[in-house]
Amino acid sequence: MQPIYQYDIIVTKEFVDGNRHVNNVVYVQWMQDAAVRHSRDAGCAQATKEAGAIWVARSHWIKYIRPTFKNDLITVLTWVSDIRKVGSLRKYRFVRVSDQTILAEGETDWAFVDAKTGRPRVIPKNIANAFTVAPKEQEPDMYL
Repeated sequence: MQPIYQYDIIVTKEFVDGNRHVNNVVYVQWMQDAAVRHSRDAGCAQATKEAGAIWVARSHWIKYIRPTFKNDLITVLTWVSDIRKVGSLRKYRFVRVSDQTILAEGETDWAFVDAKTGRPRVIPKNIANAFTVAPKEQEPDMYL
C-alpha cells in the first residue's frame, strides 16, 4: 500500500455554514472519515476488530488555510506519520483540485485501546504493518 492515501470529495450544501464556506467542524469529520477509509482499505480495521480493540482519537490539530466553497472538488490526503507502542500519528491535507490550493492541514494522535476496557494496548505487529509509514521526505510539505 502506498504511504499516502487519497480520495476526492465534492463540497455539497450540507457542508457549508452561514458564512458560505465549509464549516470548521466538517474538516474534523473528514479527517476521521479519511482515517477510517484508509484503515479499512489497508486491512487494519478488520484486524483491529479481530484483536478486540478500537482506535480512539487522543487529540486533533488543524490549520485552516483557505476557505472551501460549495461545488469545490477537493482531494483529501492522509498518511501515517509514526506508529508507537500504543499510538499512531496520522496527518492530513485538503487540496482544491481546480487550482491545487491547500485548504487545510491537520493531524490526529490515535490510541490503540481494548474495546472492552478502554485501556491502552500494545499495537500488534500485523496491525502496525498494515500501513506504510510515510518517511519524512515523502510527506507533503506541512505547516505552510
